[in-house]
Amino acid sequence: MENYFNFKKQINEIELNKIAAQIKNGKLVLFPTETVYGIGTNGLDAEAVKRIYQIKGRNFKNPINLLVSSMEMVEMVAQDITDLEYQLMETFFPGPFTLILKKKSCVPAIVTATSNTVGVRMPNHEIARKLIAYAGVPIAAPSANISGKLSGTNLEDILADFSDKVDFMIDGGSCHLGIESTIVKVIDGIPHILRPGAVTSEQIKQISGQVIVESSNLPSHDLKHYQLGVPSILISGKNEEKTITKIKEIAKNYDFPILLTFSENQNQYHTIHVMDIGSKNNLEEISKNIFTKLRQAEKLKPDIIIIEGVEKKGLGLAIMNRLLNVCNHHCIEMES
Repeated sequence: MENYFNFKKQINEIELNKIAAQIKNGKLVLFPTETVYGIGTNGLDAEAVKRIYQIKGRNFKNPINLLVSSMEMVEMVAQDITDLEYQLMETFFPGPFTLILKKKSCVPAIVTATSNTVGVRMPNHEIARKLIAYAGVPIAAPSANISGKLSGTNLEDILADFSDKVDFMIDGGSCHLGIESTIVKVIDGIPHILRPGAVTSEQIKQISGQVIVESSNLPSHDLKHYQLGVPSILISGKNEEKTITKIKEIAKNYDFPILLTFSENQNQYHTIHVMDIGSKNNLEEISKNIFTKLRQAEKLKPDIIIIEGVEKKGLGLAIMNRLLNVCNHHCIEMES
């Protein structure tokens, strides 16, 4: 494929510069970040951004965040930035952290869904950061998935959906984190977490002294973002024995159930097709694996996908946020 570039082992700076120049001219590019793959273009070009909405099938009421490579670029698109907002960016940029700021007039209305604010993130990924810097403009980059499907954490997951719809594809291997960024908006001097991610409420509280986690972590029009094509259910609880028993009871009702479970629990299920999502003591591993494992399970066309949940604490809050949406909030929480 002429538009495919393999930078898994080494970045070709000349080719990356050429792709960046095309981004500035409004071309669309698939590229990796530390969270998930993004589909990006010039964030100041309204017509180019419109193409992203169209090929993703994305609701125009759903704003798109801008990726930046420097604080100078933040100030290119945002204004009236408060001391606390600067402090949050200084602490969590670059990284899996998106901050909602008051936008400048140069940001097209289509990017912000006509609101007066814009989400800004500085990715902590060499390919992404260099791509933005070489382009010299902020990149509008939602997750690279067809709306209604799971986000992609490696290029193979999304290749079939986008290979004939984008201008360039950059393969940087698997994403390090695997779930989208934490989204925060400072309201009346208090950070509000609109979507949990790898930057946790505990970390934010260390900076601000207080933090509020919004109960509805995603806007209503985006709740179907993660849903699967087969029925799914989430089982969680602190009592592992009860959780395992409940999973076995549910699985008996189906001819072909698939269970996404922890490495330590695989041997508990002798009659169920299991997939290892990682160690229960390593939330980073689970975060990295979960979208890919869900895609693999969905392709096998089971009667149901059963998912073993984690504790809603730290990174676990973000993981459970995504899994609850995958299961359309069909969740059984076992009592201790």
